[in-house]
Amino acid sequence: MAQHNQLGTQGEQLAVDFLLKNGYDILDRNYRFDKAEVDIIALKDNILAITEVKTRSTIDFGNPQDFVKPKQIQRLVKAVDEYVITNQLDVEVRFDIIAIIKEGKGFKIEHLENAFYHF
Repeated sequence: MAQHNQLGTQGEQLAVDFLLKNGYDILDRNYRFDKAEVDIIALKDNILAITEVKTRSTIDFGNPQDFVKPKQIQRLVKAVDEYVITNQLDVEVRFDIIAIIKEGKGFKIEHLENAFYHF
């Protein structure tokens, strides 16, 4: 596996661990629909937190959260609509980003709730 793929996989696991530690239930990981992949679908207090994980080894090229593009957001919204309908969920939906930056041997984790709104 390429080093950047390993970093991404490690980042997703760190995000799951972070969410669990903060009282979220993980409902699904890497949910795919059409051309979209939702990294983490988590639930807390009847809020479905659709979480995009962005992991970077450096911020030299910008913050991790800056790499979520409008087309990706559109695809996520479509996938989440399908997920909610298929699973007959009656929940509020929120779109979050967990930005992870490698710092030496550790990681800095930032949870951005309501990072973007569905259109």
